[in-house]
Amino acid sequence: MARIPTKAEILEWISAHPTQTSKRDIAKAFGIKGAERIDLKRVLKELEAEGHLEKRKRSYTDPDRLPPVTVLLVKAPDDNGDLFAQPLEWHGEGLEPVVMVIPRASDPALGEGDRILARLTVVQEEDHNYEARLIRRIGSNPKRILGIYRAGSEGGRIVPIDKASSNDWQVPEANTHGAKDGELVEAEQAGPKARLGLQKARIVERLGDPSAPKAVSLIAIHQHGIPDHFPDAVISEADSAKPMGLKGREDLRDLPLITIDPADARDHDDACFAHPDEDPKNPGGHVIWVAIADVAAYVTPGSALDREARKRGNSSYFPDRMVPMLPDRLSGDLCSLHEGVPRPCLAVRMQIDAEGNKIAHRFVRGLMKSQASLHYGEVQDAMEGRVTKRTEPFLEEVIKPLYAAYEALKSARGTRQPLELDLPERKIVLDDSGKVASVNFRDRLDAHKLIEEFMVLANVAAAETLIKKQQPLLFRVHEEPSQDKLDNLRDTARAAGLTLAKGQVLQTRHLNALLNAAAGTDDAELINISTLRSMQQAYYYPENFGHFGLALRNYAHFTSPIRRYADLIVHRALITAHGWGKDGLSVEEVERLEDTATHISTTERRSMLAERDTTDRYLASYLAERVGNEFTGRISGIARFGAFVKLDETGADGLVPVRSIGREYFHFDPNAGTLMGSDTGLLITIGQRVTVRLTQAAPVTGGLELELLALEDAELPKGRGGGPGKGGHRRSSAGRTVTRSKAAKAKHKAAKVKRKVARKRK
Repeated sequence: MARIPTKAEILEWISAHPTQTSKRDIAKAFGIKGAERIDLKRVLKELEAEGHLEKRKRSYTDPDRLPPVTVLLVKAPDDNGDLFAQPLEWHGEGLEPVVMVIPRASDPALGEGDRILARLTVVQEEDHNYEARLIRRIGSNPKRILGIYRAGSEGGRIVPIDKASSNDWQVPEANTHGAKDGELVEAEQAGPKARLGLQKARIVERLGDPSAPKAVSLIAIHQHGIPDHFPDAVISEADSAKPMGLKGREDLRDLPLITIDPADARDHDDACFAHPDEDPKNPGGHVIWVAIADVAAYVTPGSALDREARKRGNSSYFPDRMVPMLPDRLSGDLCSLHEGVPRPCLAVRMQIDAEGNKIAHRFVRGLMKSQASLHYGEVQDAMEGRVTKRTEPFLEEVIKPLYAAYEALKSARGTRQPLELDLPERKIVLDDSGKVASVNFRDRLDAHKLIEEFMVLANVAAAETLIKKQQPLLFRVHEEPSQDKLDNLRDTARAAGLTLAKGQVLQTRHLNALLNAAAGTDDAELINISTLRSMQQAYYYPENFGHFGLALRNYAHFTSPIRRYADLIVHRALITAHGWGKDGLSVEEVERLEDTATHISTTERRSMLAERDTTDRYLASYLAERVGNEFTGRISGIARFGAFVKLDETGADGLVPVRSIGREYFHFDPNAGTLMGSDTGLLITIGQRVTVRLTQAAPVTGGLELELLALEDAELPKGRGGGPGKGGHRRSSAGRTVTRSKAAKAKHKAAKVKRKVARKRK
């Protein structure tokens, strides 16, 4: 007969084996079988009643694990010189976890009494439960610079790459971190601000060659003027923030809300839960909860945090780093819905019928506790039968009801018919050195679509509530395409043998019909790209002009206040509308809503450009080693100076200069979007399949130059001078030829388009 373990032994086992916490795991560990499990169950119930454990479906866990980002108090080094720290946010009644600080070579020296913000990793060591990596010392906010290091006799200097920084920085020899002359480095201010002479700096990271992949995102950040340093006043406000309690809030901690994010997510600003609606008046319906981090509780109007958040407008995301809208103390800690940690939130309870139509909703200001932080892949795996120890406790009561509610929302989406573009999204994967390891295309799982549909529904609910309460807000506006862009799309569709309805008010279902007709054909990608290019860019505005792409009349961003200032405005509007406190939308904010909308629409575009430039540079760096190789792709754009090609393998865009195609003159028709050879009649237009050779890759600019080898599986015609583009024909390996008859048809089409444009101008 096995001995029933003591409570202390059980707690020690759970602490050392956080992934093996079910009753079956505990019984197996202590050799408990048969009827003896009844006694084990009794002990576990007592631990639960005493608050040492909480039951999560079929497993037991410590009730308050430390969040991944937390504030620590550094203790004195032990006899071995190891540095330990005490967590300042600990809610558990059991033994306080032990945290060891793992310093990097570039970290400043830490001493007893220092308060630090650190990122934690759970470990299973004999003398500690967590390892901490320094983010920064609390109360210390040295300015950071990016520049080229120039070595000297006693140390050296840093020449900033930011044009706004006119002064060099002096680096004492002890602070060079081994940097070499000409390297790109990141440094921080060392010592007090200099009154005379050059400011001293300490190099914290060597980025090597300025054209190397690891430097790419930092250069883009500085070139586009994205603020990446928080002023001291902002850091001070963030550091003084404290965890929120239940006062003035609805207690949602018993709701089994979970977060579902990418596997590499650093913050969690939305959580969800769904269950069948028990209301007999709504048979087959569902109740969906969406809870969003209550950023407004920490970032109040007119504060230093608020001014900086508005200035930034949004967070910016790059393959190797993220520039947050809010400091780490908020974005990665107090405002992030970490597993097992009480966090303030704004939540919406929504009722949908069996067909997915929202029939009611209400907002609350609450306090929640996420039951799990899961990622898309493992949630999808669980639904498809590949259950893990992390997902097994939540499969029946949380995950499956989420998917059931999503199935109903899919029905409503099918009726509404938002725009259904099929354009794969690239994901750049970096190795430890910052070099591109691979370029993949992101999977589009049902888990992704589920969260998207829940967030769209919550955004609609926010807009409808504020409209009903006549509360000013910022809408997310997406206007219908212009007539000129629609005409171009119709011409492209006609050339592919397809039709886009004309003579009626355009709706997304008309575009979806075109996309569906093209699906599975050689022209599918062309039609998707052309449809995307016909769209207007979305923006923020205090007046409601609807969202064309989503086919919604009322839409506002509510679900991401950690990374978007527009969502914070909507949160404040909801607080004011419901009378939840003094941290709602101020009169001054209402008066400048239009200015705010214009500003954050601009910062959004700034981030998009910086992110796109960074992606282009990474891809150019990745392909630089493959200059001379042949690739397949598709013409994605036409300009007077050449044709743009999107490569199949990586999605990278390169240019085929018109000067390289042949010695003939090419006529550029901006209306038809074509280049046509004056001698051969060779027609180059968007959507054509091509084979190209990579002739040049410039990581510094992100530019790729290509040589056109074949068009629609046919080699290019020879010209009168014997080279490409000067008349005559050339047979390809497939036996096909670009002929004059095809060129004549193209000329006829171009002339027809010109006549049409001329008639319109009269």
